[in-house]
Amino acid sequence: MAASTKMKLRNAWFQVHKWIGILLAILIIPISLTGSALVWHDWLDEALNPGRYAVTSSDVRLTPSQYAQAAAPALQPGERVGTIRYPEGEGPVLVTAMAPPKEGAPGRPVRNQAWLDPASGKLLDSAPSDVGAVRFLHVLHGSLMVPGMGRQIVGWVGVFMLISSLTGIWLWWPVSGSVKKGFKWKRQPRFSSNLHHQAGFWIAIPLAMLSFTGVWISFPSFFGPLSGAPAQKGGRPAPAAPLATTAMTPEAALQAASAHATGPLVAITWPTEKAPDWKIAYERDGGPAEVEIADAGGEITPPKPPQPETIARTMRRWHDGAGMGAVWQVVIFLGGIIPAILSVTGIMMWLNTRKWRGDMARRKKAKLASAPSE
Repeated sequence: MAASTKMKLRNAWFQVHKWIGILLAILIIPISLTGSALVWHDWLDEALNPGRYAVTSSDVRLTPSQYAQAAAPALQPGERVGTIRYPEGEGPVLVTAMAPPKEGAPGRPVRNQAWLDPASGKLLDSAPSDVGAVRFLHVLHGSLMVPGMGRQIVGWVGVFMLISSLTGIWLWWPVSGSVKKGFKWKRQPRFSSNLHHQAGFWIAIPLAMLSFTGVWISFPSFFGPLSGAPAQKGGRPAPAAPLATTAMTPEAALQAASAHATGPLVAITWPTEKAPDWKIAYERDGGPAEVEIADAGGEITPPKPPQPETIARTMRRWHDGAGMGAVWQVVIFLGGIIPAILSVTGIMMWLNTRKWRGDMARRKKAKLASAPSE
């Protein structure tokens, strides 16, 4: 490639890189920072809501019906218990309930949650599923709080962040000399410029990965068929309400499923109007083992063998760090903090360049004005 052509291409990519950072900074910064915070979702929830985790013991000592009854004071009229989730190690029992969706009501129905002490059933806290600081961070990160098209907006921001990451690597590469030149701190006279070059290089590949996986998550209807999954039409269906009256008690369903237990109990899910089966989930390598018990007849469906992880699930784990280990989670955390820094330093570089060009133009104009006329 001729030197002039290479420089023209470099300048073109520089313009793309610059204007992505300037025009989308107001969107990139909140998406990035909330992503960093959500890497440690559970720790953050416990730090912000310590009362929910103030358990006296992690020993499960009550029956499912007793936990459901203990949660009753926190429920609204018409709400029905749908799930009891048991703690993994130290932590509370979580009871989730919901009311039957109202005809024509917009959006997904809100669930009510109650946190209980496993040993005594004491009500530690309660809150709807759509409130709280952590929930706010999830919604801001996933849709920028924009109803309807928010998820797609975030997806397109991810596309431009991916382009920015790849063009950033191109622009970091020294125009001349050894590649070692790129690692020198004082490539530029200003601290902000050097910080932008160095931090941008080290985070470029992780940021490209986070951007791509974020795009995949935002556009499941596009990427699903590419991975062999069926296309999603019209979004996820609204969850069905738990049955108002069940033929079996949760204790009877748990007793029937116990022969297929593969580990500690994870959750009990009540039958619903669409799926009238109890679901009893146990710990197992490769994912929970779920036993289904027909509420009406008591027929037992043993758990299916562990299924290979789907591409969509892999993309989500890469994106949020679930089960990926501390090192990966730190990388993702930095992958959210550093883009915010790059946005700020990039704007500073742009403003400094504008100021420098303005000063040059003024000096040139003053020089021409002071020059003697012929």
